[in-house]
Amino acid sequence: MNWSKLGVGMMHLLAKLPLPMLRGLGAFVGRVLFVLAGKRRKIALRNLQLCFPDMPEAERRALAKKTFEAFCQTFLDRSWLWFGSEALVRSRVKLEGAVHELEGDTPTIVFAPHFYSMDAGGLALPLNTTREFTSIFATNPDPVLDDWFMTGRQRFGHVRMLNRADGVKPIIQCLRKGGLLYLLPDMDYGKNDSVFVPFFAVQNTATIPSLSRFARLGKAKVVALYNEMTPTGYVAHLTPAWEHFPTDDHVADTARMNRELEAAIMKMPSQYYWVHKRFKTRPAGEPSLY
Repeated sequence: MNWSKLGVGMMHLLAKLPLPMLRGLGAFVGRVLFVLAGKRRKIALRNLQLCFPDMPEAERRALAKKTFEAFCQTFLDRSWLWFGSEALVRSRVKLEGAVHELEGDTPTIVFAPHFYSMDAGGLALPLNTTREFTSIFATNPDPVLDDWFMTGRQRFGHVRMLNRADGVKPIIQCLRKGGLLYLLPDMDYGKNDSVFVPFFAVQNTATIPSLSRFARLGKAKVVALYNEMTPTGYVAHLTPAWEHFPTDDHVADTARMNRELEAAIMKMPSQYYWVHKRFKTRPAGEPSLY
């Protein structure tokens, strides 16, 4: 039996459920996974301990449970995001804030960090602008899931998915033609090209400086899109263009990016991607934090 095909088929069925019922199912699955997925639970708890050392342990554990629930709720929501009608998606996914930043043809990078709602934000943009919209992806080893992700993320507007293996050139070409780049540079991608800058209480956090570099090379302005799950769907919050960004110092720019992200996380801490080993890459000679 092809379990991936079965799972995608189930998503077709789940798309028909009322949103409160689907969210309730997601919360239940999240509570079960918090118990069963011991490895990911330990990673989330360790990340929260590193970032919020002064937070009481009971509070961190409660936050970790909520983040598992949010993870599962947003995953199941991909059913209607990618299989529901355009009218349904428009009724549940709202774009708010500095929407005027999308007007014109100024090269624009959308800093879209890994909140669990990132795929809702990825649809909010092409539903609200006719500009070419580019995102960078890594191929999923399961071809069924890879096709599901790629098709879902490109279902509206003029969306172009670029593989990381294609390099920088097509990304810069898109920007210089006046396109939008949806960039998610806030994970730990290893030592190659990373710089060590603060992130919450961890002073040396490996972070790729691609936001600063792409902005300079593409002569682009940078806006941020913080995607939030709400009881009625999603709200994608678009910020005004960052002032004095980029500078000639990509390390300082990357540290600023992390500070901007910290402020956004504090508004919805349970919805950030805490199940990833954000601090696995350490400076030479430092022990693992996990």
